[in-house]
Amino acid sequence: MSDLTATERLAVIRAKGRPTVRDYIPALFNNFLELHGDRHFGDDAAIIGGVGMFDCTPVTIIAQVKGRNLDENKRSNFSMPHPEGYRKALRLAKQAEKFHRPVICLVDTPGAFCGIEAEKRGQGEAIARNLMEFMTLKTPILSIVLGEGGSGGALALAVCDELAMLENALYSVISPRGFASILWKDATRESEAAELMKITAEDLVKFGVCEHIIEEPDGGAHRDPALTIENIGEYLTETLPRLMSVSTEEMLNKRYEKFRKIGVFAEN
Repeated sequence: MSDLTATERLAVIRAKGRPTVRDYIPALFNNFLELHGDRHFGDDAAIIGGVGMFDCTPVTIIAQVKGRNLDENKRSNFSMPHPEGYRKALRLAKQAEKFHRPVICLVDTPGAFCGIEAEKRGQGEAIARNLMEFMTLKTPILSIVLGEGGSGGALALAVCDELAMLENALYSVISPRGFASILWKDATRESEAAELMKITAEDLVKFGVCEHIIEEPDGGAHRDPALTIENIGEYLTETLPRLMSVSTEEMLNKRYEKFRKIGVFAEN
């Protein structure tokens, strides 16, 4: 596994050329059909969702979109979803539940968009409803953090039966820059915050937040995207049948216990 610091990983996951869901989805899933809109307000380009096939298994894919260039980032609001994005995700998850398709969430966001219009349309409520509904969704949910997993914007797609992270991915209650801005009133201390927060994949496996680390090529996923895609595919091949073999009642109980134990600690 990588011996990079959290600060160095932050640079890796923001590297130009790092694969995004626009690379992963066509490589991993066949016959992907994108579905649009939340049936309330509109469509949000920061979250892409739809139905596809993984091997011979129909699945629902919900993914946060980071752009590969400035134009793509502008179209996807730099991967910061609006409430309609989370409502679209929930609509697709409920559809998956109806047909008992597994849900695969690909997480890559610095956090949900916090603009005035997003707040007016109920950003907090949309995220909170996803947390509640995903917790009791009667179909398997598998989430993979591809790069940045920031705050409630990431957690809204990471209430799942099993959480995996790419080797250099980070997952945290707030971005390091936000942490530094709030705690020290100094966003330039982002690197210091990243080291203090314990947000690497290895840290989160130790804390019981993450179940699996998916290896990346030396230097990051952008050095060999094909190998990264192969590693994700192998993980899905092993994990999906295992999750689908569990009864609904057992699955919901395990999901509940997974989140109940997070944050539990003992003092000597």
